[in-house]
Amino acid sequence: MSRSLLRTISIPIAAVVFGLVIGAILILTQNASPGTASKALLVGGAGDSDAVLRTLQKATPLIFGGLAVAFAFKAGMFNIGGQGQLLVGAVFAAGVGFGIDGLPLVIHLPVALLAGGIAGAVWGGIAGTLKATTGAHEVIVTIMMNYIILYTSTHLVNNAMPADWISNKGVTNQIPANAMLQTDWLTSMTEGSRLNIGIFLAIIAIVLFWFIMKKTTLGFEIRSVGLNPNAAEYAGMNSKRTLTFAMVISGALAGIGGVIYGLGTFGYFFQQNASLSIGFDGMASLLYHLHRPTQVKEIKPPYSVAPDIAVEKNLKSYLLKGFDAPRVKDHLESRISM
Repeated sequence: MSRSLLRTISIPIAAVVFGLVIGAILILTQNASPGTASKALLVGGAGDSDAVLRTLQKATPLIFGGLAVAFAFKAGMFNIGGQGQLLVGAVFAAGVGFGIDGLPLVIHLPVALLAGGIAGAVWGGIAGTLKATTGAHEVIVTIMMNYIILYTSTHLVNNAMPADWISNKGVTNQIPANAMLQTDWLTSMTEGSRLNIGIFLAIIAIVLFWFIMKKTTLGFEIRSVGLNPNAAEYAGMNSKRTLTFAMVISGALAGIGGVIYGLGTFGYFFQQNASLSIGFDGMASLLYHLHRPTQVKEIKPPYSVAPDIAVEKNLKSYLLKGFDAPRVKDHLESRISM
């Protein structure tokens, strides 16, 4: 076994073991059983078919978040603005979903996906352009832009969207079926789960990421600029253009993740009280898998299972107050995942 392969295998295993040890210590400090907690985590993530489907559904936007961060990382940038790019993608996709009438599914859904992807690309491209032209650090810029879109989306859903789009304060109606990623055949096949065709888009995105990075001139330039921008410039590459383009594609990937979050997981848009954590969780999955796109898909259960424990714990208290059950559960899952 080569040294590089051994390192590739041993680092993730060591990270998991270290995390489990630290987690067990923290659980013991609360006079609880680490074994019971670990069992609940495993059963919640892969204990039966429902748990596996729920894990896949929650992992889908995380895959796009991880790929978005990975693409920028290859160019030597740390795109910490994945939350904002996801959110802007969700906002524009919802706008297209409500704003265009009469289109069949085969046209309406691709248009919504394209709108979300372009919105994310523009949002990421702003940070990339500032980085390339002024040297403004992408971490600072993207953090500020996260809050810009957070409060802009809050204003839109509370004050600017047409009344016939709105169900309750800060919550839209269900997005028309022709713009939804949830399909009857997949819902029926998975026994009513919220798994949607976004999972297939995620697999395609992983393959495209690998192909671009390993088989195209663009991928070679991105990796070269990420390793040494001065040497890349000396070799005739335009590092400024490459940095900008990398952030554009990174933002587009995050934007499509936002479309899947809005049009696939929930099916409507609602006010976010904090930036979506999918961007940060995507960074964690990226760092765990050493920037390899074919491994970003292996999102571990802790990201997708732990929230359900808190959801079930709080659901009854909300129902006693007369709230609608499906909407309450959706909101609880969203709040906990932030």
